Amino acid sequence: MSEGDKPLSTTPSSAKRADARRNERALLDAAASVFVTDGVDAPVRRIAAAAGVGMGTIYRHFPTRADLVVAVYRHQVDTCAEAGPTLLATATSPFAALRQWVELFVDFLATKHGLAAAMRNDPDGFTALHALFIERLVPALADILSVARDAGEVTADISPYQLIRAIGDICAGGERVDPKYDARLTIRLLLDGCRR
Repeated sequence: MSEGDKPLSTTPSSAKRADARRNERALLDAAASVFVTDGVDAPVRRIAAAAGVGMGTIYRHFPTRADLVVAVYRHQVDTCAEAGPTLLATATSPFAALRQWVELFVDFLATKHGLAAAMRNDPDGFTALHALFIERLVPALADILSVARDAGEVTADISPYQLIRAIGDICAGGERVDPKYDARLTIRLLLDGCRR
């Protein structure tokens, strides 16, 4: 059998890489969940416990807190950007898909609040992450809004960028400043206004 005739198979190293990627995604999901509830300054041991790994595993992948926060940020941008088609295919309506996507986005914004502080020594990196945010999330929301408009479920003439900015402004630290403020309720009212 010649070199070109070898059957394609999953090599142990490629299976190991795939397993490592799955483990890293699970770690990032756990870190994001902890960041949403406890902020980006949550103890690493809490993140490790949520991920079901040792603290050494986290430090091996992410030597500094800034590395972890940036990785979570990128992971959540990817998750939000990739969720649109699945939500449109599985939600009861395009507007329900929009609501579910916005919930994901709001969870992401909760982790984003600590990003600037974590990256204070890397302003260029922060600028690049903001560009990634716009580049990936505006088109994802545009697709969902387009389907919702075509279905007659969104009638407001609001651009995806404007809606993302409005949601971001609603979430900007309100719950930390005033515990009686419910950003998610305000966002629901905003989305309901898009239907009229």
